[in-house]
Amino acid sequence: MKSKALPTVSRRHFLVSAAAAIGAPQVLTAKKSDSGLPVTGVGEHRYEMVHDWPQLPDGFTWQTTQDIAVNRDGFVFVIHNGSVKGEAKDTIFVFDPDGKFVRSFGKAFDGGGHGIDIRAEGEEEFIYICDRKHLDIVVKATLEGEEVWRMGLPEHCPFYDEKSPFKPTNVAFAPDGGFYVADGYGSFYIHQYDAAAEWVRSWGGKGTWPGEMNTPHGLWMDTRSEGQPSLIVADRANHRLQVFSPEGVFEKEIGDSLSLPANIDIYQEHVVVPDLDGRVVLFDGDDRPAAILGDNQAEMLADKRKKIRSNPSLWKPGKFYHPHDACFDHDGNIFVCEWMATGRITKLRRLA
Repeated sequence: MKSKALPTVSRRHFLVSAAAAIGAPQVLTAKKSDSGLPVTGVGEHRYEMVHDWPQLPDGFTWQTTQDIAVNRDGFVFVIHNGSVKGEAKDTIFVFDPDGKFVRSFGKAFDGGGHGIDIRAEGEEEFIYICDRKHLDIVVKATLEGEEVWRMGLPEHCPFYDEKSPFKPTNVAFAPDGGFYVADGYGSFYIHQYDAAAEWVRSWGGKGTWPGEMNTPHGLWMDTRSEGQPSLIVADRANHRLQVFSPEGVFEKEIGDSLSLPANIDIYQEHVVVPDLDGRVVLFDGDDRPAAILGDNQAEMLADKRKKIRSNPSLWKPGKFYHPHDACFDHDGNIFVCEWMATGRITKLRRLA
């Protein structure tokens, strides 16, 4: 018989415990830089906050920006929800390294576009797109948006029946050419595929025990060590990261300072985790909190993350309100994508 789940920990108790755990590394937004922009972080982890970094051309808008990725040439890809008052819009916008608009595409993901990740495969790069609302698929496409393939629920997976939803949210890439898909808004499983996009295995399911999940929203392959890589999963509603072997064997849990972790990215030894409760957490090479960036957790919890994020007039410089994704560029700067009414992209320009 399966063990009974542990009692649910209250959000208030969890957040008090997490705040105590993080200790000295916690910092709030500091004074402005010489450019007049707000600065956040401490020591070697200090960043200038450039809100509304991309330059949208006249006539273009986005809403509820969902995910962000940077290719090897420094071009930035943003996916958002798309539709405005029922009119289908391009859901993927591309910007050059200076924030200048390059192109847009992706009307097919109108209303459902969620995750976007980029992988180099030989001389080419491809984007992997997750639609989690009406198509419920993962799509591989060129950087210009030409579809290579699409896939839905793996038909050989034994954990689903006709009533089990499959709503993929993000993709992670394995060094051997395979990849992983998080069913973050569906039935809460992780699906592993080989380099030929053939299903290998699945694990997870809803619960609180190690290996079980509640909204496994984002994931990333950790190749920082010289040994076997690990898969890090943002187990959002369980307020933690879970770390697995490439075969899905539970290794450890990371929970310090996290409330609603939404995704993961890695640069050198550092891990960045956007947290929906108004903060971005940076971990060091030992998975210890090194800095909390744009910290606005108290205000967002008091607001229950609803009123403020729908009203841009209430947004204050130097604060985050609903970070949904974050990624590094090749120089260690961080792009933060917030799921808010009009969407917002902030560039954290590294100062140290």
